[in-house]
Amino acid sequence: MSDSEIEVSEPIENPGLQEHQERPQDVDPAMARRTERQISAMFGVATLLLLGFCVAYVVIDKDQTFLGWSAMNFTLGATLGGALLLMGVGIIQWAKKLMGDHEIVELRHPVASTDEDRQFALEEINKGLDESGIGRRPLIRNSLLGAVGALGLPAVIMLGDLGPLPHGQRNTVWKKGMRVVNDVSGTPIKPSDLEVGSLVNGEPAIMYETDAEGERVLHGKELLQAKSKAAVIVVRMRPEDITPEKGRENWGVDGILCYSKICTHVGCPISLYEQQTHHVLCPCHQSTFDLADNGKVIFGPAHRALPQLPLAVDSEGYLIAVSDFPHIVGPSYPELARDQKKLDKKS
Repeated sequence: MSDSEIEVSEPIENPGLQEHQERPQDVDPAMARRTERQISAMFGVATLLLLGFCVAYVVIDKDQTFLGWSAMNFTLGATLGGALLLMGVGIIQWAKKLMGDHEIVELRHPVASTDEDRQFALEEINKGLDESGIGRRPLIRNSLLGAVGALGLPAVIMLGDLGPLPHGQRNTVWKKGMRVVNDVSGTPIKPSDLEVGSLVNGEPAIMYETDAEGERVLHGKELLQAKSKAAVIVVRMRPEDITPEKGRENWGVDGILCYSKICTHVGCPISLYEQQTHHVLCPCHQSTFDLADNGKVIFGPAHRALPQLPLAVDSEGYLIAVSDFPHIVGPSYPELARDQKKLDKKS
């Protein structure tokens, strides 16, 4: 028997499509309406839970507990999780019980679709939209749109966790006569403590200040925040290597200069110092500043020079600040130029 005479048959007979089974909602309009109301109720409760998320975020104290857990975390998780669960279950029930229910056979081909097939696909998509009943069932459609719209509220309300707006953040705790101290030991710094080419991480001596009654001016979290914003780097170089701008001729002491430790790009701490070039590098995004040339940017995404702190020496020979930073400390933001003008007028 030749190969051409061999009859090829399928190893398993094609069973074909099973007989279509009607759903209860297909034959009972009352049940379909009841299912529609149930799904809409899920979307409605989801909307209420999302609103509850926003209320809980504002009302519940972050230190409050519930059954040994954080009350805020528990409530936020329960409301947001419950809303997403109800929306998911509602969409699934809508698809399984109310949308069009019939079997489709699709032949797959390894070649690109023809124009006729693409037109057919568009027609099928439109047909699917019609079969979903989204136009005929406004109760489900509107309740779903309400739940989806409310889903954006938690994202908006949680923007408050990004931190305070930069407005009103122009000043630091540095003031005239405040000593520059080492941020590790807290000891004041004398010019003789620094050699040419050295860099010291410094901070203001605010932690030692007290009011008229002997109470510390700042303490705890407030003190840490104030110190972190006022952190500085103190470098010493040969005076002949420094090119001060007009008005900055007396901002240093025997080649000792002081700059903010906070990068003007996005606020990263910087202290990677190249002694020979007098360049300081931000390790996060590689912004590079020339400390011998007024902290100007010479590379990287930063667009502002590092703010410089004017220095002097007190009667005991320790480095002190002449004033606060004349320029705004911290990362850049759109309103910075306007706020800098206000700061210049104030000073």
